Amino acid sequence: MNPEKLVRPEILALEAYHVAAADGMVKLDAMENPYALPPALREELAGVLSRVDLNRYPDPQPKKLREALAGRMRVPQGMELLLGNGSDDLIQVVTLALARDGAAMMYPAPTFVMYSMNATFSGMKAVPVPLREDYSFDADAFVARMRAERPALVFIAYPNNPTGVLYPEEDVLKVIAACEGLVVLDEAYHVFAGKSFMPRLPEFPNLVVMRTVSKLGLAGIRLGYLAGGPQWIEQFNKVRQVYNVNVLTQAAALFMLERLEVLEDQAATIRAERQTLGAALSILKGITVFPSEANFFLIRVPDADHTFEALRRQGVLVRNLNSPALRNCLRVTVGRPEENRILLNALREALQ
Repeated sequence: MNPEKLVRPEILALEAYHVAAADGMVKLDAMENPYALPPALREELAGVLSRVDLNRYPDPQPKKLREALAGRMRVPQGMELLLGNGSDDLIQVVTLALARDGAAMMYPAPTFVMYSMNATFSGMKAVPVPLREDYSFDADAFVARMRAERPALVFIAYPNNPTGVLYPEEDVLKVIAACEGLVVLDEAYHVFAGKSFMPRLPEFPNLVVMRTVSKLGLAGIRLGYLAGGPQWIEQFNKVRQVYNVNVLTQAAALFMLERLEVLEDQAATIRAERQTLGAALSILKGITVFPSEANFFLIRVPDADHTFEALRRQGVLVRNLNSPALRNCLRVTVGRPEENRILLNALREALQ
């Protein structure tokens, strides 16, 4: 039996999402919060998880968790929440729900690769619209293309991954106002950007806001949430796998939402370290540092492949994004101060 005779050709043409091995490395490739929970909190959480009934299926619509998220994340009154196994799950749910025959998905490019991958999975037409050379957003060009393509679905990462750029609010509003389909604002990095469209959801019936708790410091529990009007959430719930958020995730998330200030304090520390790291990177000879409102930097070096390998040999793992759209670019996560010092020293060595 040859899979190539049965698997769809567009799937055969794809490459699986690659996650690099990181054992023994200074891990700065995945935009994770580098800080673990305080020991006392870890012990308390362990006690909570030990009392979870693993023999029972999870609640498919956990009311307490949704209420806690709505309250702590300031979801406007009248909006509903859809929970997912990370935001990847929610991207798939939304895409599948809107993938009518001939439907198109649009997004600025380069951006999060899972948008285009899910367009392929679902059979939607993917329409990437290039960013400017400096990775800023050309809203007028995007709107013009949108009027020609009339997409059913638009994804905008706010701020963008992998560039870190936070597009001007007025440019995003232009897209929302002109779009005949649904606009999904992916606010995975909202805690670092300090700006959000969450409060404005009631103004726009074609807008939903998607987030994850991963960048807050809970990447391991895999929890995403989508906020929007009840008419959208009702339809997306039909596509969601019934038990997509497991009992341990639900218990851990509810526990941490009651102690959210711990994670918010860590985010504040990362924001401060972002400023320090950005300044240090900018004075390294041969590096271009793009402005970031996330917890990472996109940097351009003379030879990304060489620099990536040189860093890896020194025990530092970053993300090599070298491609026509991201020529000689690497993405580096903001780590702990000692990790950032190791990165900077390794970069100086790699660039010699």
